[in-house]
Amino acid sequence: MSGLWLFRAGVLTGVGPVILSSVVQAIGLFIATNIDDVIVVSLFFARGAGQRGTTARIAAGQYLGFAGILGVAVLVSLGAGAFLPSAAIPYFGLIPLALGLWVGWQAWREDQDDDDAKIADKKVSVWTVAAVTFANGGDNIGVYVPVFLNVEPATVVTYCIVFLVLVVALVMLAKFIATRPLIARALERWEHVLFPIVLIGLGIFILISGGAFGI
Repeated sequence: MSGLWLFRAGVLTGVGPVILSSVVQAIGLFIATNIDDVIVVSLFFARGAGQRGTTARIAAGQYLGFAGILGVAVLVSLGAGAFLPSAAIPYFGLIPLALGLWVGWQAWREDQDDDDAKIADKKVSVWTVAAVTFANGGDNIGVYVPVFLNVEPATVVTYCIVFLVLVVALVMLAKFIATRPLIARALERWEHVLFPIVLIGLGIFILISGGAFGI
């Protein structure tokens, strides 16, 4: 009995740090890929100010839209993992690398997305928020797919759980920012700097860790 207990304790001791590491990585990835979404959601809160049930509708819409993003990312990852040779997987790091370079180029040219335009003439309904969230998540899918391909299935599940939990935090942060335009402007300005740096770094990490191009 003591031997079994020691075995279980050893397994838990080994698994604990792995799960913690996955949670920390998931939090960092969520923050990096959803800074722009905070601004968009805060604009929804500003549009729905004074209306009953605004927070509930926005939260529900965020969950629907983000679940769609995760669903597509997981399905693409499963398809790529099933039909592509393992040697090809690290090259998916080129996706976030290319996205980072493109976003950085746009930021340098000051050709930035107009977040106000994304919700212009749109009522604050569950389906509207869900649609905007999903449409705004194209870059998220491009980042999540290579990450999911390069980790174990259990880690993908951990990532998805952490992401869904953090959606609540995103909604609450957006609600806070909606009443503080100064913070929103600062966040929007720095998002265009931090986001491409994170994407480029992530792409390079996936390429190097996977041994792409013989690195």
